[in-house]
Amino acid sequence: MSPFVFERRGRAPGTIAALAAIYAALLAALLKLDAAPWLMALLALPTLPALLDVLRNPSAGMRLGDEGFEWHSGRREGQVARDEIAILRLDRRWDFSVRAVLVLTGGRRIHLPQESMPPHEVLEAEANRRGIKVERHPFSPL
Repeated sequence: MSPFVFERRGRAPGTIAALAAIYAALLAALLKLDAAPWLMALLALPTLPALLDVLRNPSAGMRLGDEGFEWHSGRREGQVARDEIAILRLDRRWDFSVRAVLVLTGGRRIHLPQESMPPHEVLEAEANRRGIKVERHPFSPL
């Protein structure tokens, strides 16, 4: 069976469009409404992490094959052999995000970086195809 590979980049079209719209609105307020420059700079501060992601374009992704599970996100990376994986646990959080946790045969847990994971339905289907037991836990607070 061929490995399942998922990859995502930081330079997403939606992020670029959102940043362009925000900066255009701030510039329009500055030029047309004579808004205070310090206030516009203060309003632009929350966009800096997204701007850094667009400029650096970091890669995040995972590979699920018959031999094991590999993931990377920025400078973090890891891998687990297939025979060490006991359960893939999918926890839904109160903010409706889904976090993936690999529970190993020795009981150790590895929390997978969310940015390197595909949509949880796809991940669950691929894990089931490879015979990895999947547990879903709705609304786990931690």
